[in-house]
Amino acid sequence: MQYYKKKKEAPLSKEELEEKYKEVQEEMQEVLGWVKEEEEKLKEDKFKTYQAKSASKRNLVKAKRRVDSVSGMVNYWKNRLNGMSHFRASIELNEYWASLKNSAK
Repeated sequence: MQYYKKKKEAPLSKEELEEKYKEVQEEMQEVLGWVKEEEEKLKEDKFKTYQAKSASKRNLVKAKRRVDSVSGMVNYWKNRLNGMSHFRASIELNEYWASLKNSAK
């Protein structure tokens, strides 16, 4: 009988985890910059058309949703750095996303 043979990879090293965590933090800074940019556009209120203003409002909503998503990934990699397994950190991440969905309702 042949059993399922999965290619096993070594777990991520401490250095790789730190690298991933730094990458996600850099992404968070970019996303926060995007939110700030969209908020400044709305404050200026120099839109040529109503469509441009509503597009800016939609972009702000998208940017805030992206902040929530990246925040979840920051927490995930932080948990992994603190020694939590991928399985447990994923559960924490899914609970975070579920709480965001519940708070949106």
